[in-house]
Amino acid sequence: MTSLPQLLLVGNPGGRRTTLLAAACRRAGHRAPQVLSWRTVLADGPSRAGAVLAAALAAPAAPALVRIDSPGDDPVVDRLLRGAPDCAPRGAITAGPAWYRGFSTATAALGDAATAAGARLTADPADLGVLFDKAACHARLEAAGVPVPAALGAPIRGWDDLRDGLRRRGWARVFVKPAHGSSASGVLAVQLRNHRAGADVLARGPVQWHDGRPVNSLRPGTFRGETEVGALVDALAEQRLHVEQWFPKLVLRGKAADVRVLVVAGTATHAVVRTSRGSVTNLHLGNERGDLAALCVVLGDAGWRRVLDVAEASARCFPGMHTVGVDVLVGARAGSSGPAPTPVAVAEVNAFGDLLPNLPGLHRPDHDTYDAQIHSLTGVLTA
Repeated sequence: MTSLPQLLLVGNPGGRRTTLLAAACRRAGHRAPQVLSWRTVLADGPSRAGAVLAAALAAPAAPALVRIDSPGDDPVVDRLLRGAPDCAPRGAITAGPAWYRGFSTATAALGDAATAAGARLTADPADLGVLFDKAACHARLEAAGVPVPAALGAPIRGWDDLRDGLRRRGWARVFVKPAHGSSASGVLAVQLRNHRAGADVLARGPVQWHDGRPVNSLRPGTFRGETEVGALVDALAEQRLHVEQWFPKLVLRGKAADVRVLVVAGTATHAVVRTSRGSVTNLHLGNERGDLAALCVVLGDAGWRRVLDVAEASARCFPGMHTVGVDVLVGARAGSSGPAPTPVAVAEVNAFGDLLPNLPGLHRPDHDTYDAQIHSLTGVLTA
């Protein structure tokens, strides 16, 4: 049996991602990864992260492969990345410019250290920087010809900018997203029912007010009127906002549906249908996995192949990433008769989109998302 080179994981010890990756290594007959915690890496600040990794890679029998994994929802790691003196309150929407600067600084330092030591990386820091900037990611996909929703390119400093931008475009429905957020943090679906007059404004998303600040919530909040919606957008604008035109989604068995496609080394290996009665389909918000077989019937072979092709084309825009999770929107008219291809658009490309437990593979049903990655790395790095 071919052996995987010793793997060093920058991650959170004991977290689900670390546990699932270690289990996949064991199933494949490989050594468990060496884990270097984000807390340790960031202890002396993001700019010193490379020195910590360099020390680990200088040890005897040093790992030849470095995997930078998600910092996760560890409040201490979040504080260290933001350079803040205290941990943020529970549910705080913190993945803003300060977090992004810290994350980019740390991953660049980790990348330099790995390269200097002759180790290979599974995630390129430059690509990570684009993936965690929704506006930059959208621009890269669009430039490559990947279908994406239209974006409101002008800077959004608050509600006035958003309202004026929608009026200029004649848009009535948009998604408002913090540019550096993840896991639907701070995302709002905003609707102007009378965009000429600016009246009858409605916003909905996994956000609530707490102590005068917007916070993440598993229970979607609903906000009505310019006063309520404007105050919320003004507060979220501190995080830097990316705004995309509403893309009408396919309704599958009474629920809006989209597809997360995991692409490993250029090939779509897993897919999960995400369904919701609302606008945001993220599974951690209490939404449900849908019936993939039923979706494939609706789309037909050509339509389903288009979903996978678009996901793989998105992954090619980030050649330094071994694995990405691509969120593909399928249009409401998908499956209708006629020669037009299935309408699709890419909503997100996720650097750490592989946390999908108990999901069978498209080509290897016995492989979960981590099995697929370990199998791929073994073949590539030992060839």
